[in-house]
Amino acid sequence: MKQIATYILLLITTVSFAQEKDKEQLLALKKANNYVYEGNSLIQEDDFVSAEMAYRKAISEQPSTVAGIYNLGSSYIKKGNFDEALYRLQEAAESATSKAEKHKAFHNIGNVLMQNKKCKEAVEAFKSALRNDPADDETRYNLGLAKVCAEQQKQDQKDDNKDDENKDNKDNKDENKDQKENDDKKDKDEDNKDEDKKDEGDQDKKEGEDEKDDEGKPKDEKEDKGKGDEEKKDQQQPKPQPGQMSPQQMKNLLEAMNNQEQKVQEKMNAEKMKGVKIQTDKDW
Repeated sequence: MKQIATYILLLITTVSFAQEKDKEQLLALKKANNYVYEGNSLIQEDDFVSAEMAYRKAISEQPSTVAGIYNLGSSYIKKGNFDEALYRLQEAAESATSKAEKHKAFHNIGNVLMQNKKCKEAVEAFKSALRNDPADDETRYNLGLAKVCAEQQKQDQKDDNKDDENKDNKDNKDENKDQKENDDKKDKDEDNKDEDKKDEGDQDKKEGEDEKDDEGKPKDEKEDKGKGDEEKKDQQQPKPQPGQMSPQQMKNLLEAMNNQEQKVQEKMNAEKMKGVKIQTDKDW
């Protein structure tokens, strides 16, 4: 009996606690809805600052309230703060529990992405919105615009890549042209250097020809040959042995004797004419 009474008391306490908690949640939800309503009114009056504060109070009272998060994101869209709007709308899409709430969140996410020129991502957002509400013609129309935009951006990207490639090819051609001009200049310099060497060789050849005689032989060689012939002639003449006269000495001696004999003959002829006889001695 005592245990039954304890169980009943515990059950009553639990039910009371649950009811109390439900009351708090209902009160928080009511306050959140009131702040959302206040924010919507401020938005209509173009008071974006006060409206943002009202929506933030709604989220603080009931963090899971989709209306507060969604409306806050929408207020950022009207202010032109697309980055913050995108963040809040993505948060609303994750917190949404119904298809209607998810559809609205993804639809506006697509619009924000289009504003940011992210057309490819916008296509996926509008597709997610249509999965939750396939009958929405506005979402379907926006999806078509996003697809056209995405294709155009893809084509522009290809054109940019092609322009970059053409620019790189042009730069390579200019570089090759400069290299060719440098090579041609180098070859021309080498040709001029070879031509200078050839001119120097022709000059040396001409100077060498000037040193040749009429027979085409080098003058120095002819002079050396003449000296060699004289030396050879001297070597061919027999050298006198010790105690003997050379042929030249004998020739000179004979000439001297002939001259002496001629003088003696002339003297004798002169004596005969006088009648006086003289005796001659031989010199050799």
